[in-house]
Amino acid sequence: MTGSFSLIDQPDVLDVLFHPRRDYFGAASARASRIVDVETADGVSIGGRLYAVQPDSPLVLFFHGNGEIAADYEAIAPLYRRLGIALLVMDYRGYGTSTGTPTAETLVADARAIAAKLPDMLAAQSLAPARRYVMGRSLGSASALEIAAVAPDGFDGLIIESGFAHTFPLIERLRGWAVPGASEADHGFNNLAKIGRTTLPTLIIHGEQDWIIPVGDGRDLYEHCPAEDKRLVTVPNAGHNDLILTGQRPYFDAIQKFINGP
Repeated sequence: MTGSFSLIDQPDVLDVLFHPRRDYFGAASARASRIVDVETADGVSIGGRLYAVQPDSPLVLFFHGNGEIAADYEAIAPLYRRLGIALLVMDYRGYGTSTGTPTAETLVADARAIAAKLPDMLAAQSLAPARRYVMGRSLGSASALEIAAVAPDGFDGLIIESGFAHTFPLIERLRGWAVPGASEADHGFNNLAKIGRTTLPTLIIHGEQDWIIPVGDGRDLYEHCPAEDKRLVTVPNAGHNDLILTGQRPYFDAIQKFINGP
């Protein structure tokens, strides 16, 4: 699905694409969550936090934005729990309690590894969700779309929040100048092609005043999605990092209806 990440995995591009933060408190700060981890084939440990509800509650496997860590969701997870939805937030390499260093290539490879090991992770926590969804916010949309395109088995739907459709325009906005010789098909995350192969029910949520990833990216993802059940929710006056704060009700109403029905 994706070619070489050689143009992205350069130090000056990685510096704007990833902003890793460590979770120095770990289990000591896990008031409402359980610490989990996945070991990759190259020996890296990817950490995360599980915010469980009931053993059979529907579960969202969540990939966060580039400046966040799983521990940040201690404050947001109760809003999902109120809807009866469990949340499993996974970090990237170098983020939270994870080891390693983040790159574009490992971002998508680790997403596949996490999806493959999800059944064992849930069984170890004595969970058997009635339904499972994969969700990505911002940079995490690349992880979620990788799973939806190449490893959708066992998932009942896809949710994209503030996701990007076009890799290099995003990098140019963040970096301030273009990446010479860049091609989406050969060097990018290729999110449009991936969603073009996605038949999972799909919900896309985007802020109408998002200047980091414009709402046009959300509309492009929606238009390229061939799923019979696809929904686009745009939130007026919401930007990239205040989407829940500005539009909490439409945001969670959309998730509630998508996962639990009307």
